[in-house]
Amino acid sequence: MCGLAGEIRFDGAAADSLAVSRMAEKLSPRGPDGAGVFGQGNVALAHRRLKIIDLTNHAAQPMVDSALGLTLVFNGCIYNYPELREELATLGYSFFSHGDTEVILKAYHAWGADCVERFHGMFAFVIVERDTGVVTMARDRFGIKPLYYSVSGQRLRFASTLPAIVAGGDVDTTIDRAALHNYMTFHAVVPPPRTLLNGVRKLPPATVRRYEANGEYKEWRYWNPPHVRRPEDAGLSREDWRDRVLDALKLAVKRRMVADVPVGVLLSGGVDSSVIVGLLAEQGQTGLMTFSIGFEEANGEKGDEFVYSDLIAQHFATNHQKIFVPSSELMENLPGTIAAMSEPMVSYDNIGFYLLSREVSKHIKVVQSGQGADEIFAGYHWYPKVAGSDSVVDDYAAAFFDRNHATLASQLAPEWLADSDVSRELVSAHLLAEGTDTPVDRALRLDSQVMLVDDPVKRVDNMTMAWGLEARVPFLDHELAELAASIPPEFKLNDNGKGVLKDAARLVVPHEVIDRKKGYFPVPQLKYISGPYLDLVRDALSSQAARERGLFRQEWLDKLYADPASHITPLQGSELWQAGLIEMWLQAQGV
Repeated sequence: MCGLAGEIRFDGAAADSLAVSRMAEKLSPRGPDGAGVFGQGNVALAHRRLKIIDLTNHAAQPMVDSALGLTLVFNGCIYNYPELREELATLGYSFFSHGDTEVILKAYHAWGADCVERFHGMFAFVIVERDTGVVTMARDRFGIKPLYYSVSGQRLRFASTLPAIVAGGDVDTTIDRAALHNYMTFHAVVPPPRTLLNGVRKLPPATVRRYEANGEYKEWRYWNPPHVRRPEDAGLSREDWRDRVLDALKLAVKRRMVADVPVGVLLSGGVDSSVIVGLLAEQGQTGLMTFSIGFEEANGEKGDEFVYSDLIAQHFATNHQKIFVPSSELMENLPGTIAAMSEPMVSYDNIGFYLLSREVSKHIKVVQSGQGADEIFAGYHWYPKVAGSDSVVDDYAAAFFDRNHATLASQLAPEWLADSDVSRELVSAHLLAEGTDTPVDRALRLDSQVMLVDDPVKRVDNMTMAWGLEARVPFLDHELAELAASIPPEFKLNDNGKGVLKDAARLVVPHEVIDRKKGYFPVPQLKYISGPYLDLVRDALSSQAARERGLFRQEWLDKLYADPASHITPLQGSELWQAGLIEMWLQAQGV
């Protein structure tokens, strides 16, 4: 797990190594264990390393294989690299290191860009071919590892975070109005290739982009699982599906233990993280470290779920660390949390993951986490609502969107409103595309392939990597996800959602953590904004930079200031926090 950056010129000019150095410096928290640079003519690459597999310098990056004429920068982990290494050895390849980085190089040489289809893992990488000038960029199936880029004339820059691209300089930082519409409507989800800034884009998940030496490129998607029923599965019972899910999840968790350092678990006390702990214990892991976090309550809303995380920690005898964050420390760390965001993310979970990651990184470098289960196994409240829908677009938007286009028009300044309802158009195109059997399948596909990437997955990557911590997400094992996509919706909707997963979990963990109200990282201070939190947000939105930008209508902001707690979105988010966050993020990036 690391950070990568680089510049490629397609016009024969020398790459700007100083700009790449600035980008790499911005990535230093992602890779505190080592740094490397490579420069040759029109190519400049940089890397920051977090040592997880092959702790020697043989696995340092940028990795150059002179014999093959390939240079690589890579962020992530290929869990099946030992098996691939053995296969490549039978093809005649020899190795100078013992990690997964070199396996990517050899696999690319052996199988071309299609090598990505053989990888089990999370990855973003860029490979440069010395002799042809071809540049290949790729991102894993769920976009667990980020890859941002910027194109200006015949210059391509790329990095693991958007702030790193900005740090390189000479980038268009004007605001993309369509992306702003997505942020304000689609609960801060800005799908690729857009970002909030016109000059920065991101490679979509499950995508390969291949540049020729003259800068022309082609791009293709290599994974798009159908959400349909398979004829060979007809007649499978609830118990059959339970057993298949449990077997696939066991394998997913086992795969993510590959490391040359200890692996722990972020334990919220919910069914998702609890079953990961249970499966690791079942596989013989001893001395397993688990970590939970809680906050002060506010407005009568509790700020922790320690009762459930304690239950799991005691049941499986883990080495459990419980972290309580007083309100003063929450306020103190908000600027750091916002600065760590590659893009503004409104979920209150961000501060939780940020502070939890800070503490976890003092003990270990790798954790498993439960993200993705809701989007794979139908854990959210809107799936039952769309189950019998006559208009899945209307019903999904009613449940998920923070506001409709007409309402947004009354809140944004006129010059910042997109020309049409771009968020609804985008969501409609995804929901109504071919490859699904039911409305629930349509919503699950949208959430797992679009929303998940730019909300929970991005949140976990940004907040853990801010402290040099690698997070692995077994529920996003692509084989487990393919299985889940084939399961009839009724088995997923059982037991108020995630029914088939809960059936499997009952064979592993105590029922108390299963038969409970759905939980999350509760941070009530950011939902019911008052006192110093209100001052923080008002100051940001009243600053000279905010006034000059003029994103929002002042009458709407005044209404929010007067009674923040009364303006809550359908997903239980604060409208004022949403407006304030985007401004605080822009200012943190120097935009």
